[in-house]
Amino acid sequence: MMAAPIESLLNEICESEDPIEELKSLRTAVLATPVSGLRQAVSGARLEIIFGLLNTNDKEQIEVCVEILSRVLQALEPIQLAQNYKTALQSGLNHPNDSVKLLALTQAIAALSKLSNTKAGLDALFRSDLLNKLKDVMLTNDIIRYRVYELIVEVSTVSPVSLGYCANSGLISQMLEELTGDDVLVRATAIEMVTSLAQSQHGRQYLAQQGIIDKISNMIIAAESDPFSSLYLPGLVKFFGSLAIMDSPQQVCEKYPVFLEVVFSMAINLDPTLTPVALDTLGVLGRTVEGKQVLQKTGEKFTSVLKRMSKVAADGATELRVRCLEALAQLLTLPVEQQTDDLLLLTESWFNCLSSQPMLMIRNISTQPFPELHCSALRIFTAIGCQSWAQQLMMDTPGFVEWVMDRSVGTGKEAKDCKFELVGALLSSSSIQEIFGAHNYLKLKTYLNEGPYYVNAVSSVTTEGAD
Repeated sequence: MMAAPIESLLNEICESEDPIEELKSLRTAVLATPVSGLRQAVSGARLEIIFGLLNTNDKEQIEVCVEILSRVLQALEPIQLAQNYKTALQSGLNHPNDSVKLLALTQAIAALSKLSNTKAGLDALFRSDLLNKLKDVMLTNDIIRYRVYELIVEVSTVSPVSLGYCANSGLISQMLEELTGDDVLVRATAIEMVTSLAQSQHGRQYLAQQGIIDKISNMIIAAESDPFSSLYLPGLVKFFGSLAIMDSPQQVCEKYPVFLEVVFSMAINLDPTLTPVALDTLGVLGRTVEGKQVLQKTGEKFTSVLKRMSKVAADGATELRVRCLEALAQLLTLPVEQQTDDLLLLTESWFNCLSSQPMLMIRNISTQPFPELHCSALRIFTAIGCQSWAQQLMMDTPGFVEWVMDRSVGTGKEAKDCKFELVGALLSSSSIQEIFGAHNYLKLKTYLNEGPYYVNAVSSVTTEGAD
């Protein structure tokens, strides 16, 4: 529908010696057209006109052209970009204006990351000189450099072949060198990139072969004496946390014991930057059976962490309390299909570490006037709801079962959803009917069948003449 106005504006641009006003009109038309409609609206030949207008010293004209191209190029398939605009994009990478370089780089990332999924795309990538050109572009500024690293990591994670090609270009080695650079902010960014590279199995194998995992372990050890370590230590911990979940918590924690030591220390020595990462890491590790077993093997060390988490959950800063509760919920989670006598004893012992009266403690947190605390506390009850020892505790806690089925508790949507999940967790266990009794069991079934947002109908009779 917008093809005719766009075509008309392109004609006017061709005929104008100073096309800035026509370009602005084209920008308006292009932004108003759905991406799907731009594919027919702008032909290849016409698009070259806009690329050509980038060759100017007029900053306003460059800015408008970049906005137009950023929108229009979204409509093209990656193979079209690679085949029809490779020269234009490569020229853009050498443009003196940084916004043009970013445009060209962004489009290169979009094209190459998709092309590298196919053999034909990889062949085209191998034949192109793009990666060599990227080395020169990286010298422009830090933003461009990081975008190049993002491109390299994205392409490398696709397959072992694409990783090999990127490694041969020397760009991955250059990125890995940033890990030990003098600039701690650059170091932190490099750690994020390496963590992304480790998302693929071949990426992890490459990092292990290059000694990078050992290097990151040594960086954690050295961080203790670095006053600026809080800027990059969270990234190091996230790296090992991600590695543990994707490979094996036991293998990673046994091979790199400093990882768990630092996580425990970060959890106990409250720090607004470090503690949240430690809590998240413990939650992710503890959600798996193997992770639970690894934590349990540390004995009193982890017990101390649990007690510190309990204290923070009870009276810490609100954001940190929520983080603690969410981590505890993951640590205590044990789905029915994973339950064994030993694991049930483990989660019960962890729960009892929290307080002399853990049920009352979590219940008190849930009644405080903060929706995020209410829901996070409910998630702990949901985590243990399908475990028989917890069901017995709930029955033995006066008023608890009635509280669970009281729909007036928690009025927001999230609170209602959390309560509904708790009821579902209770009913997912075969032991619930015996422990809660037939009457309570039927009430829970009714609650579940009615859904999370059910409202009891209240009938009222209006008496004529009443005040």
